[in-house]
Amino acid sequence: MHIKKIVDDVYRVSVNIEDKNYLFEGIWPIPHGISINGYLIKGEKNVLIDLTQNIFDFPKEFTRQIEGAKLEVEDIDILVINHMEPDHSGWLREFCKKNTKAVIYCTKKAIPLLQAFSDVPADRAIAITDGMELTVGDYELQFFETPNIHWPETMMTYERKRKILFSCDAFGCYGSIEEDKIFDDQISQEKHEFYESEALRYYANIVATFSSFVLRGLEKLKDLDIKIICPSHGIIWRDNPSVIINDYKRYAEYSKGPAERDVTIIWSSMYGNTKQVLNTIIEVLRKRDIPVHVYQAPGDDAGYVLASAWKSAGLIFCMPTYEYKMFPPMAQMIEELLVKKVANKKVYRFGSFGWVGGAQKDFEAKTEKSGWDILGHYEWQGAPTEADQETIRTAMEGYCDTLIDFTK
Repeated sequence: MHIKKIVDDVYRVSVNIEDKNYLFEGIWPIPHGISINGYLIKGEKNVLIDLTQNIFDFPKEFTRQIEGAKLEVEDIDILVINHMEPDHSGWLREFCKKNTKAVIYCTKKAIPLLQAFSDVPADRAIAITDGMELTVGDYELQFFETPNIHWPETMMTYERKRKILFSCDAFGCYGSIEEDKIFDDQISQEKHEFYESEALRYYANIVATFSSFVLRGLEKLKDLDIKIICPSHGIIWRDNPSVIINDYKRYAEYSKGPAERDVTIIWSSMYGNTKQVLNTIIEVLRKRDIPVHVYQAPGDDAGYVLASAWKSAGLIFCMPTYEYKMFPPMAQMIEELLVKKVANKKVYRFGSFGWVGGAQKDFEAKTEKSGWDILGHYEWQGAPTEADQETIRTAMEGYCDTLIDFTK
């Protein structure tokens, strides 16, 4: 890739992770890749905002792109570290060995992490205060602490004259970025829809746990006149940045109120007896014009299930009893939902059992503090009869009524 001008002497430097076997954060699949973006301001003093991960040949590629702006790494005077997570700071150790003059600006909480992660002494850094301003030639930088979006030491940087927000993980998304389509006004509607889907999945996987902090951060930034958003992952928003701002606000608000009138069904079945009721459940939901998203545990990756569950007002679990408890793969999936604070859902559970039940008791104990409204459950022994199927149809009609009322 090549260095890309954003406006005046502000540039994007970026790489794509495109290894289909790579797991982001060691957990989340990224079959369509992900970009890692840093930003360069060239002027009386040269400023680099965020770095890259020390994998593949990314440091070499960042160096090459900086040289595309007729600069060397040694010419950087100021390094802004918005976030110390290694996908943004993994190159820091080698960068500071090569460039011994650059002053690092970061939050107070980030300073001990410089040493811990990169063996960079604290005296290389200046701890910003919230709202602090720094004039660098024709550029006016302002720093805002935005803790837990998504580490406690995270901040954002705002260039006041050009109204650019360097937002780090906020407003980011999965997906590689094409060489000549880095701005929101350069991509098709189909690509916009793709990035919106990947922004939701990124949010649910990476940021969802900290939704209350996202809302606080948005409140803090609401009075800024933001013309351009430059995230650390994804496209740059220069035509209509309010799109991604509103998306993130909506995602965050799902944590405390009704989400969309969708239902995510997660099912497990040992011998097919629980699976036999799926079509009945789906049929009732679709007849009521409720969008349905179906995932299997095990089988479907938790990253995709989380994204669907996060935006759905309803969750339905179909699972058998296994040794007096929930079927283990389903128990693991539910634990993922709880860790990410998937809350305020209308929930129902169905499942078969063999010689004895127990999954429902286990389910209720594990989800007691989930914030879910568990509307009911239905269990049967062995294979479902037609009478069981009719009972499930009736239960689902009532469930749909409640869900529709909940999401009015």
